[in-house]
Amino acid sequence: MLSRTRVVVIGAGVGGLAAASDLAAQGLDVLVIDKALAPGGKMRQVSAGGAQIDAGPTVLTMRWVFEELFAAAGQALNDHVTLRPLDILARHAWSDQERLDLFSSIARTQEAIGAFAGAAEARRYGAFCAEARRIYEALEQPFIRSSSTNPIGLVARCGLSGIGGLSRINPFTTMWGRLSQHFQDRRLRQLFGRYATYCGSSPFLAPATLMLVAHVEREGVWIVEGGMHKIAAALAEMASRRGVSFQYGRRAEEIIVSGGRVAGLRLADGDLIEAGAVVVNADVNALAGGHFGEGVRTAAAGAPCPARSLSAVTWAICAKPEGFPLVRHNVFFSTDYEAEFDDIFRRKLLPSEPTVYVCAQDRADGGPSGPRREERLLCLVNAPPTGDSHTFTRAEIEQCEKRAFGRLERCGLVVRMRPEMSVVTDPNEFERLFPATGGALYGRASHGWRASFQRPGARTRIPGLYLAGGSTHPGPGVPMAALSGRTAAASLLADLASTRRFHPAATPGGMSTR
Repeated sequence: MLSRTRVVVIGAGVGGLAAASDLAAQGLDVLVIDKALAPGGKMRQVSAGGAQIDAGPTVLTMRWVFEELFAAAGQALNDHVTLRPLDILARHAWSDQERLDLFSSIARTQEAIGAFAGAAEARRYGAFCAEARRIYEALEQPFIRSSSTNPIGLVARCGLSGIGGLSRINPFTTMWGRLSQHFQDRRLRQLFGRYATYCGSSPFLAPATLMLVAHVEREGVWIVEGGMHKIAAALAEMASRRGVSFQYGRRAEEIIVSGGRVAGLRLADGDLIEAGAVVVNADVNALAGGHFGEGVRTAAAGAPCPARSLSAVTWAICAKPEGFPLVRHNVFFSTDYEAEFDDIFRRKLLPSEPTVYVCAQDRADGGPSGPRREERLLCLVNAPPTGDSHTFTRAEIEQCEKRAFGRLERCGLVVRMRPEMSVVTDPNEFERLFPATGGALYGRASHGWRASFQRPGARTRIPGLYLAGGSTHPGPGVPMAALSGRTAAASLLADLASTRRFHPAATPGGMSTR
């Protein structure tokens, strides 16, 4: 069987969905292929005890990315999903006596820090926020929104007036080193250092530039009614309305190259699809690892194993939590943060004492309404990205579970987990879900000042082949992946305009015709 289409998008993650939507809005004929049975990619749900639990990203920030994406398709984000802002960004604990909330308000957070660590640290928090804001503002237009990953080009786009600003983003200072200059209290360094893990990195190796994540989160964290998966479902629905076709449960076997450029796609069942362009919304290592055929193996450079980002062990649970006043996002810190990351990145071991993140998905800023009942929880500890080289035994995972839930209990939270009401995912399973990654969930780790510039951009060495997703520029995370998809679509459209190799199927801005 031979079918025809203009553009094929491999992968219905948020990057692929964003690319498909933008391309369809410009009149191109678009087909999305995904081996899963539903859209979302890493933004997935699992069933535990009959309940659907978000088992991927749980934090939505940078709302403007999705407002712009929906507006480009002539739609409004609020018409598709319901978002609720959080007042308490996260609750943090070090013991059953040490707790600190971060709020969306700087003033409230300063008050909380003052009560927790003293007035001097509260003042230092104000200076930290100002620096995080400066870093973000220095990078938003010339880097985050730009398609270029070249550091020289970054300086050029900033102009002469921007060079001074770039020198203040601290690319050559580690995040932990800079935080040590801001805060004397070790616990505060630990709290704000955790933002490096949003990029799958260690705060002891990542540049201080990643302090910008603190500003992004303080600008707003939202709950998605119905779960994060609703974002993917809404994007797929919007793209479908624009004429995008979706085929789920079908795996791409080989990207076909003819005459030096992309010509189509062969599926695992033998079907061939002709295409003038292909957007790959998958980890770039899958491309470099030959998972899409030998003809495109050298199209883009993957990240070597030592450069991989964090993996994880997660527990999606239905249980009745006791003791600790959970909010939506909760973090229970280890007593030795440096040893924890040393275990993961240097020793390639599950940490002997992990920090544990708990997302209480039936809560917002306080406890659940109504009588106490079983709640949906996602518990996560960071893990080494060795899912393709090491088999994590049942004993290892059980030991990790004992350590993780023991940490929760030392902070006052008791979760009585039953096997039939839980789903455990380890780096081996993440490698199966996302091949060639070893279970790394964020592409390349942001270790060292060069790392962000080593992520591939949308274009590859093969004409007609484009990249999207968290392993590409501008980086990991739901909004960043969406931006990568939009960049891939914009690059493809620009190349079409210059080559005229094929033409839109309808008037730009209109519906595609079959």
